[in-house]
Amino acid sequence: MEKIAILTDSGSDLTLEELRENNVYLAPLNIIYSDGEFEDKIDITPNEVYASLEREIPKTSLPSTAKIEEILNKLEEEGYTHLIAITISSGLSGTANAIRLALEDHPKLKSFVYDTKILSMGEGVLVLNTAQMIKDGKSFDEIVEELPKLRAKTHGYFTINTLEYLKKGGRIGKVAGTIGEILNLKPIITVDEDGIYYTYAKVRGRKQSINRLAKITKGHLETGKFNVWILNGGSSKEEADALFNAVKDFDNIASISTAEIGPALGVHAGPGLLGVVVQEV
Repeated sequence: MEKIAILTDSGSDLTLEELRENNVYLAPLNIIYSDGEFEDKIDITPNEVYASLEREIPKTSLPSTAKIEEILNKLEEEGYTHLIAITISSGLSGTANAIRLALEDHPKLKSFVYDTKILSMGEGVLVLNTAQMIKDGKSFDEIVEELPKLRAKTHGYFTINTLEYLKKGGRIGKVAGTIGEILNLKPIITVDEDGIYYTYAKVRGRKQSINRLAKITKGHLETGKFNVWILNGGSSKEEADALFNAVKDFDNIASISTAEIGPALGVHAGPGLLGVVVQEV
């Protein structure tokens, strides 16, 4: 009899309640300030990170080896035979590799580490999909086979309010960043096939960037039915509501929900993040 566990990192942007409800184990990313280190979602909330960005831009790092080891030991103690680990893109973090290395010391645990090549709810929805498949009685091998198909149906897009943080973090050329700010350009970013950020589109002004996210969402919905998540990372409620209201009445929405964008993306992009994730059903 298979007893399958799920492990994810906090880059999935699932709430602690969602993790508990779906029996998902969490390896939190670390948020590092000059005066201390915090476990994402455990010691510090996304809103606390956004509120402190003007004072200091923290660094993020992968979950500690000790934390991963602690979880794997607990899984074995609790009689789990199989593990599916679903991680933030390896193009953005070394989490997938760290879990693979730790698993070398746990040969009894049959495991599959799935590098989603995405982040935020793009990763989170795959965790929820996996939890549902376990509830539905699917086998380990069936879930492993299904995950890449579900990932192919999942897309995420984000808009940034300022280029300042990408510029400071060295993730955008200083000249390109300065010109972009002068022209009031707001990039729409997504991830490429290697799970690395790239600019999907550039628009002028905040209102146009919100409209473009809605338009991108509509483009997907014209091809079939989708679940939709509207994501807020330190933006005003009014802006998040504007995006939600621009999208909610489109045809072909199977469900629409809201979620918070955590520090994995937020510390690099700054406050004022808005995003949308869609998954074809």
